[in-house]
Amino acid sequence: MSNLKRKKLSFAILDILRKYTDEDHRLSQKDIIDILKTEYDMTADRKSVKRNITGLMEMGYEINFSEALRMFPNKDGVLEESYILSDFWLEREFTDGELRLLIDSLLFSKHIPYSQCKGLVVKLEGLSNQYFKSRVRFISTLPETAPKNQELFYTIEVLDEAIAMGKQVSFTYNSYGTDKKLHPRREREYIVNPYQMAATNGRYYLIGNYDKYDNLANYRLDRITGIRLLDTPAKPKKQVQGGKQFSLPKHMAEHLYMFSGESVHVTFRMKKIILDDVVDWFGTDISFSDETEDEVTARVTVNWHAMRHWALQYCRHVRILTPNDLAQTVKEDLQNALNNYQA
Repeated sequence: MSNLKRKKLSFAILDILRKYTDEDHRLSQKDIIDILKTEYDMTADRKSVKRNITGLMEMGYEINFSEALRMFPNKDGVLEESYILSDFWLEREFTDGELRLLIDSLLFSKHIPYSQCKGLVVKLEGLSNQYFKSRVRFISTLPETAPKNQELFYTIEVLDEAIAMGKQVSFTYNSYGTDKKLHPRREREYIVNPYQMAATNGRYYLIGNYDKYDNLANYRLDRITGIRLLDTPAKPKKQVQGGKQFSLPKHMAEHLYMFSGESVHVTFRMKKIILDDVVDWFGTDISFSDETEDEVTARVTVNWHAMRHWALQYCRHVRILTPNDLAQTVKEDLQNALNNYQA
């Protein structure tokens, strides 16, 4: 057999192991020979299958098997011991549970157009076998009602390169109009120093610095169009307000809805029935005091605008105590909301 044919046979066997095997689904040498014949129009005997599988294992593929001792006659008719390899299966880089988690994350993301999401799901399916695919077909998601930005993946690629190279980027930053289409917020492009990309609340954000100012800002990636990698070096993060001690987990915990601006110390009185929600939103960097059977006072460090938004979301269970300007603003927001229903 030529080297080319041997390589083709090895790749075909590897493909069979990927498609048809896991710890619960194993193939004998005869099974592999039959599939080679019916699906690949290739012929092979047991020795060549065993030799190619051994070669794949030497190349680093984690192929598991079982051994059985059998007695076979030699050329003189004398019975001799021989080990038969069978029950082959390929150990995978991702378990089905891990792939399901990745696929679910894609299906329920709010920033990836469904058509592109569907293509990614197909690629993830390819990392498992046919048995996993038969279960994935029961996964459903909402219809594609969210507006689309087909530039999203290209935006991510450019930002990844810019951050790695320490370069600035320029782009148009948009908002949606009543026509459900993106429209530029400003006539001129944004020049931004990019530092980090992060996902939260089903959205993907760029954390960077708008070059005209000295603070950190957050930009929705699905609102960015026309991005360009510039030759100019990015402003070092340590020169930006809050950048010297920047910590991504801390930044995400303090910027619940990714509002830009400084963080402040906030205390609020809350019903204990939302303790799970509070820890989900603020993490464990939170202190409690003055606990009663039903209520407790909490203290967090959080973006002022984000806390205003959060307090309105949980207004039935939360009362802002400090800072006073935040408490007064939330009070006015609630009064305005009540007025809307009294009109």
